[in-house]
Amino acid sequence: MSQSDSSYLQHFFKQESAGGILLVLASVLAIVLANSPLESIYNLLIDTPVVVQVGALKLAKPLLMWVNDGLMAVFFLMVGLELKREFLEGELAELNKIILPGLGAIGGMVVPAFIYLALNRGDGIAAQGWAIPTATDIAFALGVLSLLGPRVPIALKVFLTSLAIFDDVGAILIIAFFYTSKISLLAIVVAGSCVLVLALMNRRGVDEKSPYLLIGLVMWVALVKSGVHATLAGVVLAMFIPMRAKMLNKESPAKSLEHDLHAAVAFVILPVFAFCNSGISFSGVGLDHLLHGVPLGIALGLFVGKQIGVFGFCWLGVKLKLTQLPEDISWSSLYGTALLCGIGFTMSLFVGSLAFEESGVNQLFDERLGIIIGSLLSGIVGYVVLNKSLPAKD
Repeated sequence: MSQSDSSYLQHFFKQESAGGILLVLASVLAIVLANSPLESIYNLLIDTPVVVQVGALKLAKPLLMWVNDGLMAVFFLMVGLELKREFLEGELAELNKIILPGLGAIGGMVVPAFIYLALNRGDGIAAQGWAIPTATDIAFALGVLSLLGPRVPIALKVFLTSLAIFDDVGAILIIAFFYTSKISLLAIVVAGSCVLVLALMNRRGVDEKSPYLLIGLVMWVALVKSGVHATLAGVVLAMFIPMRAKMLNKESPAKSLEHDLHAAVAFVILPVFAFCNSGISFSGVGLDHLLHGVPLGIALGLFVGKQIGVFGFCWLGVKLKLTQLPEDISWSSLYGTALLCGIGFTMSLFVGSLAFEESGVNQLFDERLGIIIGSLLSGIVGYVVLNKSLPAKD
């Protein structure tokens, strides 16, 4: 690993950790407001209608949907840029570095989904939430790791980040194939035309970012109208922004845009998303709400399923000699990290909003209860295990 790569990773981990702490504060603030005399103001804020109209084209959504469909598209743009960089030039460019976190990610998606479906079998509506406990929130997880200071080896942080990247790929595929509504053919044609234009621009060597962003905006509007979830526009756009500039001494367009977006995503977009989606009112919540198949399946999927899936698939891969454990990572520290993978907060909330947004049964349960309980247990127990397993620094 070169010195520049090392400094980039250190900057990335520092920013993600700080962003995770801000996420916690935004979430706590939302919960406090939702359980105070200001609850009506909080609900009024997130339900405020926002309308943007240009001629006959009209987008009318409550503020919450603008955050979930609009701001999160920017988040997915950054995720797409990170994926592209990691697979072309980063930690995932070499096959031997992919296998261990890849196996962990597969186990961390399969086992939680199985646990959730087992607890909600026979309930077609509840089963729609099977993907909620499959996600890992890298900002939160790295935020917990940062509490352990220099005791955490860089290899462990790289493993966790790589696994979360594979998790993001899985989430993107899940959203694309399972959480789309009625399809508008005309809007799909417009979005497809945007993809062709982006491909042509990339092929012709256009390395200015603004034309890509303009076409990406048109594609996002088309996807909003299409029935395919609009956040996928960010991922598709990222795939066409060039990694290398046409001129030798010019900065990489993809890396430059990723750098520009990182602070905004970590310190504005994700905290705003958490604030708008975490406001759970505990008024009237009893044991029957907690033991409903949806929140229980999510909590157990995140806390139990993630640790079994991630650790179990990694252990199996090493025992079958498909991969090997990095020198700086012990089995106990790997297990602690597998626990942290159960912090699914941001992506779990996002997938939950997609799973049940049209079901009309939100009054029967609140999937956010399961997300918060599962993520909280995973974070606390993961920290305790890592605190005991990582060697003390002099």
